[in-house]
Amino acid sequence: MGQDLTAAEKATGGVAGDLKRRPPWIRVRAPAGESYHWLKRLVKAKGLHTVCEEAHCPNIGECWANRTATFLILGNTCTRNCRFCDVQTGRPGPLDPDEAYRVAQAVQAMGLKHAVITSVDRDDLPDGGASVFGAVIRHIRELQPGCSVEVLIPDFRGRNGPLRTVMEAQPEILNHNIETVPRLFAPIQPQCRYEWSLNVLRNAKALWSGAVTKSGLMVGLGEHIDEVLEVMRELRSVDVDILTLGQYLQPSRQHAPIVRYYEPREFVMLEERGYEMGFRWVESGPLVRSSYNAEAQAHLLSPQP
Repeated sequence: MGQDLTAAEKATGGVAGDLKRRPPWIRVRAPAGESYHWLKRLVKAKGLHTVCEEAHCPNIGECWANRTATFLILGNTCTRNCRFCDVQTGRPGPLDPDEAYRVAQAVQAMGLKHAVITSVDRDDLPDGGASVFGAVIRHIRELQPGCSVEVLIPDFRGRNGPLRTVMEAQPEILNHNIETVPRLFAPIQPQCRYEWSLNVLRNAKALWSGAVTKSGLMVGLGEHIDEVLEVMRELRSVDVDILTLGQYLQPSRQHAPIVRYYEPREFVMLEERGYEMGFRWVESGPLVRSSYNAEAQAHLLSPQP
């Protein structure tokens, strides 16, 4: 078992370090290599977006070197303004009618066995973009048979209609990130609601029993360990299968500040607690992001044909 935190660490959320410099366990190499540049050219040629680039994911070099990427659909402009996110916000343009098919073409060109699809929030659309998620899943099944599909969806403002549209396409993994603890929703993601997120995760399996559900949390925003553990328990109460936990990294000075860096031992402790709670897979580490190790998760946990 990993070492639990002391009472003092629990009270403060942990020991704050020097926030001006990233600790050694946060540093990553700059992306490079033939596969990285090939994928960059492919994405550009197809006129597509990836959350890897838009959100400046620290794992882009590792993932793209392995020819894995998370495609960002519904454009690259979000209608919400979360203080942790580097995706641009504003008034989105009209939907691209060919986007779903081009994503599937890219999945085929990459020869993927598992595809991850996410989107910006589109509160301007009646269905929040759910129909486009469904179209992407169907096109991937058509062009790349045998490829499992994971969708990382918005909260759809807690509505079941859009969620039903997505689940009718039967993605192998339905992912929706809770992101932070309830106390920090107002300052960190003010246009979101904790209850909306729980509703998505609770109802996904009711709409399609074959789905594997997944959610993720960032740490280092000012939450306390006990709050993190309570969210983990609530995610298990709605039967979430996979949990990801990673360190929040401030994209710019205009974004929410890092309150502290969690140490590797703390991520080990949270992983162990997660397995004790009954999660089927826990991915916990400083640089873990929602799509990290997604292919391995899908192939182990998704129902086999």
